[in-house]
Amino acid sequence: MKTQIYFILGPTASGKSKFALSLADKLNGEIINADSMQIYTELKILTARPTIIDQKKINHHLYGFVKGDIRFNVQRWCEEASKKINFLLDKNKTPILVGGTGLYIESLINGIIAIPSIPENIKIESDKIISKIGKSNFFNLVKELDSEAMKNISPNDIQRIRRIWEVNFFTKKKFTDWKKNKNNNFINLNNYRILLFLPDRNENYNRVDHRTHTMFQEGAIAEVENLLKLKYNNSLPIMKAHGVPEIKSYLNNEVSIEECISKIQQVTRNYVKRQHTWWRSSNLKIFKKFDQFPDKIDIKSINLDLN
Repeated sequence: MKTQIYFILGPTASGKSKFALSLADKLNGEIINADSMQIYTELKILTARPTIIDQKKINHHLYGFVKGDIRFNVQRWCEEASKKINFLLDKNKTPILVGGTGLYIESLINGIIAIPSIPENIKIESDKIISKIGKSNFFNLVKELDSEAMKNISPNDIQRIRRIWEVNFFTKKKFTDWKKNKNNNFINLNNYRILLFLPDRNENYNRVDHRTHTMFQEGAIAEVENLLKLKYNNSLPIMKAHGVPEIKSYLNNEVSIEECISKIQQVTRNYVKRQHTWWRSSNLKIFKKFDQFPDKIDIKSINLDLN
């Protein structure tokens, strides 16, 4: 039987990375990052990147390999992830992808539409418009431009809303029309297993709150100070990572340390809520779904259907 590819998915602060380490040890595997913020070099603490000790135990890939001044989109991640998967399969290693960025996983498995790359100045322009008119008005604006593409998209899904506007503005062609093109597939994924963890949301929130305090103890403020010294454009994804805007406000004496921590906890809990919603409505083929945290699961008790 060909080597399986495993996806360990679920919301942030649910313990996926620790579970993946145990699974990799059991299956002669190596771990590939599937989190859109853990790719950036400058953010280690705020993204809870696997420790050096963990990375010595099991080989990890696509963590901290992109400089923050680069806008690394889903297509580029899919291309890199595909290379790593094939590389590991050639070594008879089990690829184990770990993360909570649903769009990454969905695109890798189902492919994405071939759309021209959007220039940085267009992305900056969309950011300016959102800042000027607000997310709600921007949602309505894009809905008027392409109501078909906006069907079933939440007003909070600003990443997809921006994408629709940017494609329309740059190509002068509706995103809906681009969607009629055939998807570009990155890799043949006939032999994969998705393990999805959707534990109790309130307990997940508690873990987020605890993790936030831990990040501050480990040096989150210094990490953001070093990032700000690089003077990256505020429209870049890294500058919007959970914790960066909030700590920046603290450093500018706009909020107290207590308010800063509380705001980070709140935006992260909001993200966890969106992740729960996204994964519950996902059409991906789930091999096993758990309503417990990964650290509550005994890997030996899971029938991975390896035979």
